[in-house]
Amino acid sequence: MSEPVKDEAPDDVAPQTAHPGKKKGKLIAIAAAGLLVAGGGGAAAWTMLGGGGEGEEAAHEAAPEAGAYVEVPPMTVNLRSGDGKPRFLKLRFILVAQDPANEDVITEKLPLILDGFQPFLRELRPEDLAGSAAVFRLKEEMLSRAARVAGRGVVTDVLIQDLIQQ
Repeated sequence: MSEPVKDEAPDDVAPQTAHPGKKKGKLIAIAAAGLLVAGGGGAAAWTMLGGGGEGEEAAHEAAPEAGAYVEVPPMTVNLRSGDGKPRFLKLRFILVAQDPANEDVITEKLPLILDGFQPFLRELRPEDLAGSAAVFRLKEEMLSRAARVAGRGVVTDVLIQDLIQQ
């Protein structure tokens, strides 16, 4: 019996490919796409993390340099409860005015601002205050109501100091 003949190419001869230029072109296209995606992702991350020069200056300009803080007396309101048990919310917060001149406007309109908070706070249920997102929603709603009474741009933030549910 004879051995089958092996069809081997000598070591110094490379196997023939159909189109050697096509593989090189695909490789370059894939590498370019990868760099484009990585560069775009890096640029987006740099911008979102505040690394941009112009964005950084704009962020510093938007931040209140010498703002005014109006401390509000603590509020205690009844919460709506489905089980009939009395539930209370004790809230202590500060209203922030970007311009110190607006401190007097906030102080003057504070009774109206608090009156706007009362119906909203009394309609809250204990479930509405569960979780970390609840504090954010509470702050946003309070800021919206304060801006409606005091005027747009007068109250720029609501800083919650204490939020106690009993």
